[in-house]
Amino acid sequence: MSKEVIYVVEDEVNIQKLVQYNLESAGYKVLTFFDGESALEECKEALPDLFILDIMLPGIDGLEVCRKLKENPKTNNIPIIMLTAKSEEFDRVLGLELGADDYIVKPFSVIELTARVKAVLRRTSRENNTPQPDVIQHGQITIDDTRREVYKNGTLIEMTLKEFELLKMLMLNKGRVLTRETLLEKIWGYDYFGETRTVDVHIRYLRQKIEDDPNRPVYIETVRGVGYRFNDKAESV
Repeated sequence: MSKEVIYVVEDEVNIQKLVQYNLESAGYKVLTFFDGESALEECKEALPDLFILDIMLPGIDGLEVCRKLKENPKTNNIPIIMLTAKSEEFDRVLGLELGADDYIVKPFSVIELTARVKAVLRRTSRENNTPQPDVIQHGQITIDDTRREVYKNGTLIEMTLKEFELLKMLMLNKGRVLTRETLLEKIWGYDYFGETRTVDVHIRYLRQKIEDDPNRPVYIETVRGVGYRFNDKAESV
């Protein structure tokens, strides 16, 4: 079996070597880059199974690299783990909004990093091997999974990757209450150690896009103290 390939984009030599050593010890093939431009250029020749991407990079920063990767049809389905020295919620949420699958705040445990790499790759592999309907429709909302597009009354709604995946998960389980912890594990690939506000932020953005009145949501219901549910009785909305 061929090794899964990971591109590590990190300009701090010690961190780069530490990550490379531990991931190679875990059985992965690792290619390292000191800047985003080099990693993007390498993607023209070969693609990895996962990116580990530092936010603070020389030249274009990691958030811009993430955006470019998610805009490119060749790379938009490759998972990304962001590394950052910043702990502010804004930086974390922005990275997730751009399509990153996970983030780790420096300094971090290499054991934790390896566990998260495994979780993200496992989830990605599971999603790629699980048949899903091409079109999901309920009420005025339609998801075209093949095109990764969402429509309301036939009008295209622009969404980030995480918003799309979250809405898809809710609609596939319409009528069922999904806990914040379940949504974190399914969409972001691991337990966020109690940081369930990430889900709440994305739900707020989703409501702004699909609800007629986000303050009185009809499609995405809040089940207090538990999580969220896509209303299976919203056909006539």
